[in-house]
Amino acid sequence: MIAQYLALKAQSEGCLLFFRMGDFYELFFEDAQAAARTLDITLTSRGEHAGAPIPMCGVPIHAADGYLARLIKGGHRVAIAEQIESPAEARKRPGKSLVARAITRIVTPGTLTEDVLLEARRANWLAAVTDGAIAWLDLSTGSFHTRADTPAALAAELARLAAAETLHAEGSPAPAAGATARPASDFGAARGEAALKGHFGVTTLDGFGAFTPPELAAAGALLAYVKATALAAVPLLCPPRRELPGSTMAIDAATRASLELARSSRGSRSGSLEAVVDATVTAAGARALGEDLAAPLTDPAAINARLDLVEWFASHPTARPRTRQRLAAAPDIARALGRLAIGRWTPRDLAAVRDGVSAALALKAQLAAEPLAPALLGEVLAAIGAHGALLAELSAALVPQPPVEAAGSIASGFDAALDALKASARDGRSAVAALESRLRAETGVASLKVRHNGVLGYHIEVPARAADPLMVPTSGFIHRQTLAGQVRFGSVELAGLAASIASAADHAAAAEAAHLEALREAVLAESAGLGGTAQALARLDVASALAERAAAEGWVRPLVDGSTAFAVRGGRHPVVEAAVQAARGRFVANDCDLSADARLWLVTGPNMAGKSTFLRQNALIAVMAQAGSFVPAAAAHIGIVDRLFSRVGASDDLAQGRSTFMVEMVETAAILSGATARSLVILDEVGRGTSTYDGLAIAWAVLEAVHDDLQARCLFATHYRELTALAARLKCLACVHVRAREWKGELVFLHEVVPGAADRSYGLAVARLAGVPAPVLARARSVLARLEANRDKTGGLAAGLAELPLFAAAAPVAGDALRERLAGLDVDEISPREALDLLAELKAMG
Repeated sequence: MIAQYLALKAQSEGCLLFFRMGDFYELFFEDAQAAARTLDITLTSRGEHAGAPIPMCGVPIHAADGYLARLIKGGHRVAIAEQIESPAEARKRPGKSLVARAITRIVTPGTLTEDVLLEARRANWLAAVTDGAIAWLDLSTGSFHTRADTPAALAAELARLAAAETLHAEGSPAPAAGATARPASDFGAARGEAALKGHFGVTTLDGFGAFTPPELAAAGALLAYVKATALAAVPLLCPPRRELPGSTMAIDAATRASLELARSSRGSRSGSLEAVVDATVTAAGARALGEDLAAPLTDPAAINARLDLVEWFASHPTARPRTRQRLAAAPDIARALGRLAIGRWTPRDLAAVRDGVSAALALKAQLAAEPLAPALLGEVLAAIGAHGALLAELSAALVPQPPVEAAGSIASGFDAALDALKASARDGRSAVAALESRLRAETGVASLKVRHNGVLGYHIEVPARAADPLMVPTSGFIHRQTLAGQVRFGSVELAGLAASIASAADHAAAAEAAHLEALREAVLAESAGLGGTAQALARLDVASALAERAAAEGWVRPLVDGSTAFAVRGGRHPVVEAAVQAARGRFVANDCDLSADARLWLVTGPNMAGKSTFLRQNALIAVMAQAGSFVPAAAAHIGIVDRLFSRVGASDDLAQGRSTFMVEMVETAAILSGATARSLVILDEVGRGTSTYDGLAIAWAVLEAVHDDLQARCLFATHYRELTALAARLKCLACVHVRAREWKGELVFLHEVVPGAADRSYGLAVARLAGVPAPVLARARSVLARLEANRDKTGGLAAGLAELPLFAAAAPVAGDALRERLAGLDVDEISPREALDLLAELKAMG
């Protein structure tokens, strides 16, 4: 057995091997040790190899999916070695033959199809990257895409996809952490073209698009990998769809993380834009919404078509809930189709198609009767195919709620012969029950039972104390097995009944399996149309969900066009607003108008006043608008944003040897080299990670570059109030600030963005709110006063950034210690005795 295991292990390089042994998958050697650590299960041993015990652990077959999910999330790949013959078949061969086993599947993060292994509301992308292109597919739904672009754009695409697994050619740089290296031969353009033609059964790819050689190479690598992991199974894939550069808003990885589009800063979906916007009622709709928000469109016509559909649902308060109610009853057709195609299906997947088609056809009839429907609604309804015959067949054949196994899936009345076989099996079991009653009476053993198990089949069981009379040869009972407290027997009559039941049950099982396979083939024959129906349901779910969210939150339809306008009145941050409302607070809305003569706003104000929130909310409004959503504002006019950049927050990348300031500069460099006049840029505290003058000089130069060279729409937040002096020279620069006031010694944040520069930074006030000790604050006030006073003596920054005598100005002078000690006192909190001691201390200081 170990020799067989090692032979299979050699075929599964880089994978843990699940080795089927009866009702368990067993792991041995290093695989057992790795699995036991990840799964936190007991590590045992069995036998010896090379003089040492063999480590071993196992998981039960019936619970294997849960363990697989944990192993995959733990970064492992798993090869499944199944028994491909029964023990009875193995015994027919001469000698002591092992049951034959073979690897039937390799489970990897990017090739999952089972619901238990997948996130229902997120796509599971498998991507392949070449020099100049990327291809990606979701094996669970068949969605397949390619894109040719620059290396920087491809890196942004990878960030957008958040692929579960990324492939690259051996010898090429890994495009992402944990990427899977594959043979370079898999990435040949000619091989990829041949693989695509073979898979889709075409002689030319012209009907799919004009693919570049790098796109063909990446797509071919995906097909090769799917074939290597699925082995004999053939997945259901849609023809690859080309995405053209510039068709979606370019958003790099740093910007996605900064804006928390799909994941919050904590790494969870909760707290992200996607989580707050999502009101979908189907898993497919949630996946479609996630893709829309991840890749906002840049075509005003396509965006407005989506907005038309959202507006229609928003203005039809009766049609919207009826639509959402029908959608909620629709199972996930796309993923059911994927499992049916690849062979990892159950009768419940057929029922999912049945119920999904039923909901789709009912929804089509309902919405087609509505007047004044927008064009996109007509296109979506037209994509719902005429599956009436298939629906009738599935409805007649399947029970309302099929089990996981085939037995019991076919409804009564669908096949008279099958019904007769089931009746025969039931009659046989009734005869067995009658036999049990008769044997009890004849033997006088009231506890006699007729039982069934997988080893003995039907047998008679009596307590050991009552077994002796049945042991007599003339009793008609045949001894089968003796246990500690029971003895088991057979009989000629029972054997006949068992054979009759088994024959009927076997024939019934075979008939049900044949019917299910025929239904599967019927479904797959309409897979293209069913895929279109699934996409149509998802689009209806997205539009009606966005309308529901807009109605609940007071969002408005944005005006989206090809201009470079960016005017938001009463804008709000959707995620922060949701959190504020949950705490029974009120979010303060603000305007933003990056018009041609003020396309660059310099935002000043204290920390915690809301500068970063203001910056992010405007970026999110652009994302939502171009994704086809209403936006959290009183009004919005968004000219198409081709690229979105966000440099907000402080973070390091120590694994790559990058400090916080280095990360800041890398992200700033990407903006300066990638932004265009149609881009939207938000920059927060550029230059803060280095010395005062270095940072100020960098911020100064970056501000000028954005204004003079990029000419992009930009929000630039800073604590360098000296930059406001540039407003006199930069004609498109407008100064605004976030209001704050000190009231009775307390700093009050008003969260209002108003014209003009902040009068000061309020840094010491914020430090006091944070709990910095009073003596430290007192010393800081003294140093700040001297620094500000001495800045005037040097001519300040207007004289060419002359160096201030910082340390001389900050050095303590006579009397400072006494003043600082007094400033740090709270006279209301000291006792009389402490006051006397303090007086002595102050006298000594004087």
